[in-house]
Amino acid sequence: MLTIDQAYGPHKFGLSFELFPPKTEVGVENLQFHLEKLMQFRPSYVTCTYGAGGSTRDRTLEVIGGVRKKYQVPVATHLTCVGSTAEELRAYLRRARDLEVHNVVALRGDPPQGETKFQSIAGGFSYANELVEFVRTEFPSLGIAVGGYPETHLEAPSPQVDLDNLERKVDAGADVVITQLFYDNNDFFSFREQCTARGIRIPIVPGLLPVTNGAQIQRISSLCGAKLPGPFLAELDRFEPGSEGQFEVGVEFAAQQTADLIAAGVPGIHYYVLNKSEAIDRVLRAVEVPGNCDE
Repeated sequence: MLTIDQAYGPHKFGLSFELFPPKTEVGVENLQFHLEKLMQFRPSYVTCTYGAGGSTRDRTLEVIGGVRKKYQVPVATHLTCVGSTAEELRAYLRRARDLEVHNVVALRGDPPQGETKFQSIAGGFSYANELVEFVRTEFPSLGIAVGGYPETHLEAPSPQVDLDNLERKVDAGADVVITQLFYDNNDFFSFREQCTARGIRIPIVPGLLPVTNGAQIQRISSLCGAKLPGPFLAELDRFEPGSEGQFEVGVEFAAQQTADLIAAGVPGIHYYVLNKSEAIDRVLRAVEVPGNCDE
């Protein structure tokens, strides 16, 4: 089974989707419906987010293990430092490996709800580079993706410090950088140039979240520090939140963003699909995705 780094390279384009673990059985059923639609585009791999402290970890493995078994596509589980000891993470990764989960997305993770600052626990890790080093040392066959921040991580005191942190993750053994969502491609291009200048040679993959609801995306973007371009916001504001008009504006914007990134030679695109398929279906049918999308 391919590891995450093998999705990229000459004559390859890594198309990937990120899921989250549904909280209800209805959500599970809905996800299965949307997965059928998403799989028509033959993704290179699929990832699933992960709740710290056991909150959704079992369901993460259910979801991603099920995708692997049903569709025979490479999969990745998210993994964070939040609320877990090294021994707990070791046990989780053994379970994941038994389910043929051959990749991880290694992140420090956000503070638990109600807390404003990340706190490591005894026997755990404080930084994502420590987590990467742990996975690379104890599970050397696993592929490892890490996060990158075109607009700088909210907690980083400067872009330079943020890039220093990224370098540490790469040096610890990361295979791929997947970026936080963004809406101005120039931010990504600048980030990519700075990474190249620092000697980072692993694939740097843009992460995109198509807008389907203006109010929702403003909440999400405020949590991760992503800027929404003024003209795009103005166009969204012409329509009611969550309306068909906003959906059409968001899909058109995401399709143009995708086309421009492909033209600029990105190695792949990672879509935050929010367990839905409608917007991604429209976007991927509107652009020519190298080597993945059916005609």
